[in-house]
Amino acid sequence: MKNYIRRVVLSGLTALFCALPVLAQAPAEGGTASNQFSSQAFAFIAAGIGFAIAAGLAALGQSRVAAAACEGIARNPGAGARIQTAMILGLAFIETLVIFTLVIIFAKVTPPGL
Repeated sequence: MKNYIRRVVLSGLTALFCALPVLAQAPAEGGTASNQFSSQAFAFIAAGIGFAIAAGLAALGQSRVAAAACEGIARNPGAGARIQTAMILGLAFIETLVIFTLVIIFAKVTPPGL
């Protein structure tokens, strides 16, 4: 359990440090370096972290679906086709949620001029 917590903390710190270049943007027109930290920069960071969480949890869900399907097919090989169909449908729903998250991030974080 201790090793698991260490991995989660390290992953979180990695995500935060990868998002820091967003704060190094050039100041807005007529702005100075002192007001460089805008809400838009923090929106980019929040969007990146949110998408990372969504993608990570979706990957966890997909792995659980695949493991359960393999276990079901191993217990009852005759129902393999039905289990595979249900598994593919479940994986499509999980992946759709990640795509919706990506679309929402693009809609909310994209600058107005684009």
